[in-house]
Amino acid sequence: MMPNVAICVCCSHKIEEQEKSVNLPHLPGGVAHLACAQSPAHVVTTNAYGGIIGQSQHLREVLAKIDKVAGRDTNVCIMGESGTGKELIARAIHQSSPRRDRPLVTLDCTAIPEGLMESQLFGHCRGSFTGAVEHRNGVFALAHTGTLFIDEISELPLPLQAKLLRVIQAHEFVKVGGSKLIRTDIRLITASNKDLQEAVTDGTFRADLYYRIAVVMIQLPALRERRDDIPRLVEHFLQKFSAIHRRPVPTVTPQALELLTSYSWPGNVRQLENGIEQAVVLADGETIDVDVLSLDEHEPKKPASAAPAVPISLTLADVEQEHILRTLRAVDGSRTRAARLLGISLRCLQYKLKSYAEEGSEPIEPISGARINYTLGV
Repeated sequence: MMPNVAICVCCSHKIEEQEKSVNLPHLPGGVAHLACAQSPAHVVTTNAYGGIIGQSQHLREVLAKIDKVAGRDTNVCIMGESGTGKELIARAIHQSSPRRDRPLVTLDCTAIPEGLMESQLFGHCRGSFTGAVEHRNGVFALAHTGTLFIDEISELPLPLQAKLLRVIQAHEFVKVGGSKLIRTDIRLITASNKDLQEAVTDGTFRADLYYRIAVVMIQLPALRERRDDIPRLVEHFLQKFSAIHRRPVPTVTPQALELLTSYSWPGNVRQLENGIEQAVVLADGETIDVDVLSLDEHEPKKPASAAPAVPISLTLADVEQEHILRTLRAVDGSRTRAARLLGISLRCLQYKLKSYAEEGSEPIEPISGARINYTLGV
C-alpha cells in the first residue's frame, strides 16, 4: 500500500516510484526509506499513513500495530496525551483500510454541549425538541459504511455511554424523537487523553463499554519519549510554515536544535508545530536561533515558593556552583538551556563544569537540602 510519490521533508523534492533505492530495507508499519535525488544526504521516511513522520522505535511499534489492524473492522481505542496525534492515527487507520473510499466522520466529545450530544450521535426528528425544525442525521448515519472516530470519549456522560454501548452491540439505533430502527455499518475508532481503566475504577466510565471499544489499544508515546523524531518533525514544519507564510526555509542552529530536542514538550507535537510556526514568523533572517524559540513562555507556570536562606558558611564560589548545578537539574541536564537561563555563553558554562570536575571536591550540600552531583551534564 505504499504511495507512488513521496515528498522529501528536507527539500520538498518529489520522489517518484523509480527513484526508490532497492537496497534500503523496508521497516514495520509500511515504512520504507527513499533516497532523494536532490541530495544523497536526504534519506526520507514515508509511509501509507497520512504523512506520519518519524523513525523512533516507539513510532515504529505504533505503525506496526496500525498495519495489523487497518485491514480489519475491529474496534480500536487510541490513548495518549493531548497533542500526540490521536486523530492523525485514526485517519491513518481509515486511509489504510478497505473503507478508505467511504466517509470518515469525527465527533469531538469536548466540543458538543451535553444537551446536544445525543442528537449529534443519533440524529433527531423534526419537532423532537425545541429548535428541532428539521430532520437531522447524526454521526452514526453520516459514517454509514465508513469509519466513525469519537475523540475524547471519556467525556461522554454515563447515560449516553449506555446508549452507545447498545448501538455498538446491536448495530442499530433510533433518532431522538423517532421510533424507526436504523441499521448502521461503521468501523469505530475512539480516543482519549485520560486513562480509561482508571475512569472505570473511578466509576466515570462504564466497564462494559470499555471492553467493547478497546478491542485493540494503541498507546501513543509523548514527544519527550521519541526525541529522535524531533529533528525530522522540525524540518517538516519548517517546510510547511515557510510555504504558508511565503518565506525562505530557514536553517536551525545546532544550539536551537539541541534546545528543541531536550525540551520537555508538555503539549507534544501540537506544541512543537506551534513553536516552529512562531519561529518562522519571528525570525529576522534565514536562521532560527535559541532567542527566537521562546519555549519558556509555553511552560506551565508553577506556583512561586519562598526562596530558602543561603547558609552563611558558603563562599561566593560555592553559591555560584550550586546555582549552576541547580539550573542544570531544572532543565534535565541541557547545557544550552542552562547557559541561556544563566545569562552566560555555552563555552563559559562548559569551562565551569570542567573546572568543577577537575577540582574533584565532594558535591556541596545545596540550599534545598538535597545533594547535587557537580558532574551532572558533563
